[in-house]
Amino acid sequence: MFYSSFLAANGAPTWGIIENGTAYDLGPTGTNLAADMHEAVAQGIFGTVGDEFRNAPSRPESELSFLPVITDPRKIICIGVNYQSHQKETGREAPPAPTVFTRFADSQMGHLQPAQMPSTTTQFDYEGEMALVIGKEAWHVSEADAFDYVAGYANYNDFSVRDWQRATTQWIPGKNFPGTGGFGPYFVPAADLGDVNKLVLETRVNGEVRQHASVSDLVFTIPQLIAHVTGFNHQANSGSHSGTN
Repeated sequence: MFYSSFLAANGAPTWGIIENGTAYDLGPTGTNLAADMHEAVAQGIFGTVGDEFRNAPSRPESELSFLPVITDPRKIICIGVNYQSHQKETGREAPPAPTVFTRFADSQMGHLQPAQMPSTTTQFDYEGEMALVIGKEAWHVSEADAFDYVAGYANYNDFSVRDWQRATTQWIPGKNFPGTGGFGPYFVPAADLGDVNKLVLETRVNGEVRQHASVSDLVFTIPQLIAHVTGFNHQANSGSHSGTN
């Protein structure tokens, strides 16, 4: 089932379920199951909505203005150069630990919103990502228990300003310009996906395939990443999401 955050017809932020090209409003302007997607995850509503959602106010998906899937994440933790094929492409050696950087919530944008190329660069680049959302408070999580903390998964386009990113060993400046983090449009419950290692990440530019990699190709697996990140950082319930590229 596809969940999404978007603007209601009156311009107010809301969220709901999209099925067969129709968006059903479950937020404040609809059935008001929860104020936003963050609250839906925190309250255990996300991923548990039954067929009654079809009774909610609805309109065509084609009319939507999408918002980032989670509009108010508490933390965004990202992992860089984490596909083996990407490492080989860039000529990097496998690191002893994950390459971690952060993205700020106000750098995000919704699906189909235009990315904003900064006037200070000519090195503006796309990066398709898989994002996962932590669904409950996580601290010192073991690899064996890691998947129990994942609420769901979404697409992410991590636009990068390469000259700012590569100016020093710290990537944060190149990853946090406004309008450079495309999050969505859909948020899929983890339980609906089965074995996430069978997923394929594919990025196309004007129909041309530029990235194609299996999640099974990760250098550090999702359980390893969750164990690593929660080893140094407390993840608040439903407020954090991470990308791996």
